[in-house]
Amino acid sequence: MRTFLLYIFTFCTLVGLGAPAFAEHPDNSADVKYVPDVVFTLRTDIADGKLVYISEAGPTKGQVNPEMRVAEGAVVQINILNGDGALHDFAIPEFDVKSDQIGGKGSATAVVFRANKSGTFEYLCTLPGHKAAGMFGKLIVGDPQETTASNFPDLSKNPSEVGEPVGKREAKEVTFDLETTEVEGRLSDGASYKFWTFNNTVPGPMMRVRVGDTVNINMKNSIESAHIHSIDLHAVTGPGGGAAVTQAAPGHTKSFSFKAMAPGLYVYHCATPMVAQHITNGMYGMILVEPEGGLSPVDREYYVMQGELYTAQRHGSSGLQEFSLDKLLDERPEHMMFNGSMDALSATHTMESDVGETVRIFFGVGGPNLVSSFHVIGEIFDRVYDQASLTSPPLTDVQTTLVPPGGATMVEFDTEYPGKYILVDHALSRAEKGLVGILTVNGDADAEIFETEEAVDHASGH
Repeated sequence: MRTFLLYIFTFCTLVGLGAPAFAEHPDNSADVKYVPDVVFTLRTDIADGKLVYISEAGPTKGQVNPEMRVAEGAVVQINILNGDGALHDFAIPEFDVKSDQIGGKGSATAVVFRANKSGTFEYLCTLPGHKAAGMFGKLIVGDPQETTASNFPDLSKNPSEVGEPVGKREAKEVTFDLETTEVEGRLSDGASYKFWTFNNTVPGPMMRVRVGDTVNINMKNSIESAHIHSIDLHAVTGPGGGAAVTQAAPGHTKSFSFKAMAPGLYVYHCATPMVAQHITNGMYGMILVEPEGGLSPVDREYYVMQGELYTAQRHGSSGLQEFSLDKLLDERPEHMMFNGSMDALSATHTMESDVGETVRIFFGVGGPNLVSSFHVIGEIFDRVYDQASLTSPPLTDVQTTLVPPGGATMVEFDTEYPGKYILVDHALSRAEKGLVGILTVNGDADAEIFETEEAVDHASGH
């Protein structure tokens, strides 16, 4: 072991690296080989507006966030060189690997560990916001069965699907047909989850009605479901919000009608025991009850909901992620997401606005447990309809707004300067678990609003 350590420290001295970080793992102890079987060198840098790792040598040379492939059981050394001057680190959580932080252009560090299990594992920079800005990739150990996004249907909800505004129409009868399903869907590249849904999306469809409407709900539970499902709409005045009459066995349909009595933006969810499990698995959505005369017109409207997944596997694991009751009861989610997947609002779906337009976001928290501190980095909410009350005067000039689980808000703001604006829960550790969205504002810059000659730091979302 001393020989091995001497070799590594001598190597690091020659290439200008600091002391390597060793993974704390039983197989990374006295039985490691004297010489690493494989060595990778990654440089931190900015490419195409994103923070990335770039391979410096070997068959992956020049690749951005390269897939690093090693044999199972190999001793792996990864050298990290700082090429952009910002503070970074490097980690592979599944192997308990984490480097020292390196700050300043030209600084370096290294990690050494034994790849003692086969599979596909995520590597990333753990500094807040850096994964969201692009600093992550895959370590592939052995020859695991490939699990890519194409293997699973995309169940994430398009935020542009907000329903038809009611305008100035009179009250009328409206019918919504919902189907509850249980389907394995894409969570992230290489990872899936057995979601429970309304109409095969997470969240379910945004229903949009007018105060005074008579609303008919027909809820069919798919014959392929393994569980009873129901629906509780917070907009309903009646037994269980509808849940008391919609406990539907697989293959059965339950129906009821209600009058939309109060304007507002309301969450709906499954309310079959255990309720928290049904919600975390994806069974939530929102219904908007517009006031008489409708909402004021805006240029863009988006539908965004925050959710949590409690899995036995750690965040970043590949393959099917399995539900963990213990983590649910302890309120320790491994994954957090906007609109049903880790990158639904950062890669899968596009949210855009032009300079001079007004954006309205219908935002809700499916939960089932955590309060959200909703914030858009680089923007100020011109109007916040607190607790989604559409009949109270809105708050103005708000930076961050609290939304409880099972609650909602409606925010509006003018987009006045081009750039990428990141949607987050300002409990920012959650961004590292997938809770990130991007609103892209297009148009010409106005130097009176913002001006700089400095390079843009994409990790900050501007």
